[in-house]
Amino acid sequence: MQAIELLGISKAFPGVLANDDISLSVEQGEIHALLGENGAGKSTLMSILFGLYEADSGTIRVRGKEEKIRSPNDAAALGIGMVHQHFKLVHNFTVTQNITLGLEPRGFLGNLSFRAAEARVAELSRVYGLGVDPGAKVENITVGMQQRVEILKILYRDADILIFDEPTAVLIPQEIDELIAVFRRLKSEGKTILFITHKLKEIKAVADRCTILRHGRRVDTVQVAGTSERELAEKMVGRSVSFRMDKKPARPGAQTLRIEDLTVIGAKGTEAVSALSLELCAGEVLGIAGVDGNGQSELVGAISGLLPAQGGKILLEGRDVSRLSIKARNEAGISIVPEDRQKHGLVLDFRVDENLILRGFRAEPFSSPRGFLRFRNIFEHAKALIKDFDIRAGRGPETQAKSMSGGNQQKVIVAREIDRSPKLLVVSQPTRGLDVGAIEYIHRRIIEERDKGCAVLLVSFELEEILNLCDRIAVISDGRILGVLPAQGADERRIGAMMGGVHE
Repeated sequence: MQAIELLGISKAFPGVLANDDISLSVEQGEIHALLGENGAGKSTLMSILFGLYEADSGTIRVRGKEEKIRSPNDAAALGIGMVHQHFKLVHNFTVTQNITLGLEPRGFLGNLSFRAAEARVAELSRVYGLGVDPGAKVENITVGMQQRVEILKILYRDADILIFDEPTAVLIPQEIDELIAVFRRLKSEGKTILFITHKLKEIKAVADRCTILRHGRRVDTVQVAGTSERELAEKMVGRSVSFRMDKKPARPGAQTLRIEDLTVIGAKGTEAVSALSLELCAGEVLGIAGVDGNGQSELVGAISGLLPAQGGKILLEGRDVSRLSIKARNEAGISIVPEDRQKHGLVLDFRVDENLILRGFRAEPFSSPRGFLRFRNIFEHAKALIKDFDIRAGRGPETQAKSMSGGNQQKVIVAREIDRSPKLLVVSQPTRGLDVGAIEYIHRRIIEERDKGCAVLLVSFELEEILNLCDRIAVISDGRILGVLPAQGADERRIGAMMGGVHE
């Protein structure tokens, strides 16, 4: 039986045809992946199925019956639920309060009563092996657990068709494994799952079939078991893709970054970075490998100036910058690709061309000596970077950042920071949410910066990315560096043990 049929779906936005006559079907009880480059139309298509957008043309059938889905309420009534890439949770509410939002349970006198709801949430969590505490506040649980809360929200509403938009984009490897196990458990309970992803390994690990989109059109639907990762990648981008970075050996120069006994206090008031010391030379990539939550975010925050250093020094080419403002650090030659692109990387209400000059709008060629912006120069600069970094922006430089896919938002940040030709480039999760073609391109640009003599500090939860790009690897655990290893011939198990806290 077909759970979902999308027939001839088309949807246009100003300047871009997001979905162009797409048809696909999803069988009851299958796990169906949706694969495509950033801006290929995947999220738009699933948003139409969930009622966030209305198609310009085409037909939707649910369990064989044609349906009009004009809102998420219509979708929910049909048993369709969606977990978005950026979670829709109220952080100072409890898990149960978030799950029941809009369906708040009432007592005999009409007062709010969450006791029965908490019991049901606990039972759903037990049945599906989610391990969620119904009474915990969302602000106090991990990102992976927040995603489980989103899953419980749609299970609480009795959804049996579940849509996941980039479900692993913000998860660490252990949480990804746990989510795949949850998918299998949901399937065993008869649920139908559609999930958008760029990660080929996850498709191979859990999906039954995969539909590939390119430039808003369906390219193919394949049986995953009989299709290799390389074939999936080539169908997605329309060309052969290299999975390994072919790079020359590094030629390190003078010391660019030196960190001495750095201590940083985290959000919980405890030492997130504790007496950390590190050295990085021009012309090399140093990777920070570790499990999320071991001080990586605070280390990057201290280097960028977003967080104060409670102790120690940060030296750039011998100059102490640990007390400088963010602006002064930028001008000294530090570029940052932040972990949270929407919170720290972009002004979402600004246009692409405006975001691309956030670091340098005060100077030539974007500003006159009298301080007036030169809009033609700003526009032409954006056009060049959009082409160079293959940024999918429907209205070109005039596109609002918030209207773009997460992957294209990331490309805007990477383009801006690399274009400045910095002395020190700090990249935190640079390829999170990007397709294999974009990952290949950004990896190549990082190595190009290294070869120009830039010092690159790479923070990534993807050990494969660390091994592929880095010349040396520093393993961080509990806010301390446990060891620094050459990347050439590095033992993954050894690194994994150090990430777990085993000292060299």
